[in-house]
Amino acid sequence: MAIAVASTLVFFGALAFLVTRSPGWDRFKAYFFDWSLYRESFPEIAEAFLINVKIFLIAEAVVLVTALGLAVLRSLPGPVFVPVRALAIVYTDLFRGVPTILVILMLGVGMPALQLEGVPDSEIFWATVSLVLVYTAYVSEVYRAGIESVHPSQDAAARSLGLSRFQSLRHVVLPQAVRRVIPPLLNDFIGLQKDTALVSVLGVVEVLNQAGINEAADFNGTHYLVAATLFVAITIPLARFTDWLIARDRRRRQAGGVPT
Repeated sequence: MAIAVASTLVFFGALAFLVTRSPGWDRFKAYFFDWSLYRESFPEIAEAFLINVKIFLIAEAVVLVTALGLAVLRSLPGPVFVPVRALAIVYTDLFRGVPTILVILMLGVGMPALQLEGVPDSEIFWATVSLVLVYTAYVSEVYRAGIESVHPSQDAAARSLGLSRFQSLRHVVLPQAVRRVIPPLLNDFIGLQKDTALVSVLGVVEVLNQAGINEAADFNGTHYLVAATLFVAITIPLARFTDWLIARDRRRRQAGGVPT
């Protein structure tokens, strides 16, 4: 442990020495590390960050439900459900293949341009819808992996006790599947939180656009450092929570507390 810590400190110390002694360090420091500007712009950028948090929370809640439904539809057995499974596969392949920023642009610009009666024209609404469509495709595959990881004997045992296929799925298969995929789900939602910055392409004054507005006013990139700090403040606790869940699940499995 001591050797590992010492070697890490030496490596990063040498890296910091090389960076701070580089010819352009003074200009780099003045552009990105103006602490007076950091303190001055933090409240304004933090207020804009609330829009990102709002989009993230709404999208996450919707994705949790829609992705589970899509995974269940794709897992339905039998030839009668072939069309349903095919549609689920097409949806998943389409929205996993198209870049998220293109989906946001197509819906955020295209839908209001149609001027359909009763259709919202809010950029935030369509940005949220775009993130839901994309991340539903990703998260449904995580759910499906969890469903397929449950041994078929679990379903067979439930059916032998008189449960219907739906009851077996609801009370036996899904509880085990969801518990197993919580860590990868959290990883996907960390990505979702960061991707909320993509709504800036629609002109929404969220954290990235607000940092850009401030940067254009005084030509200093410290405002982007503020935005980065806010994202890190959200994602690092989520990442550590994910690590803790993975470690706890590993300990429970090793102790025989969770059936495999």
